[in-house]
Amino acid sequence: MFTGLVQATGKVMAVIPGESSAQITIAAPSIAEQISRGDSVSVNGTCLTVTDFDKSEFKLDVMTQTLNLTAIGLLTSGDSVNLELATRTSDRLGGHIVQGHVDGVATVVAITPGDQWNRLDVEIPAHLLKYVVAQGSICLDGVSLTVGEIADPKNQVTVWLIPETLDKTNLSQKRIGDKINIEVDVLAKYVERLLEKKGEN
Repeated sequence: MFTGLVQATGKVMAVIPGESSAQITIAAPSIAEQISRGDSVSVNGTCLTVTDFDKSEFKLDVMTQTLNLTAIGLLTSGDSVNLELATRTSDRLGGHIVQGHVDGVATVVAITPGDQWNRLDVEIPAHLLKYVVAQGSICLDGVSLTVGEIADPKNQVTVWLIPETLDKTNLSQKRIGDKINIEVDVLAKYVERLLEKKGEN
């Protein structure tokens, strides 16, 4: 489990495709020494497992399904990625409950700079819009954010990025047309499932 509070940005050093997977090497000296083989790491909001590491970088194996269902498959050498280590039970839950199970891929449709923040508008898959509420939580590329506005007819969600978020994550590098991993609030999905099963009784 994660919180959506990015601990570091890393640099993709290599992407080696295989028959049914790919191996990604990420340089992140600030957190690499905290990593062990088998650890879960959120990479742009996708929970992946460390297969090898040293003091400055680590390697991850990514299955075909993950490559197909997330924006991880679009990564290339030199890309910046948001990184978060799995939450300890003793840690503060500063963001919201994030599983690292990407629900879909959003597209950046507008970026509007402001005096104190940037407005980011993303178009999300229509079937996920029902799980998003204004002032609720959403995870974009592993970053826990508060939903500012929802434009249902356009399938668009607006978030505001404060200077701290722009400074500490790769969202400051996003451009119109870029793809972003999205994870909706898991609590909304649990509520939907409970209501469905209640209706069957």
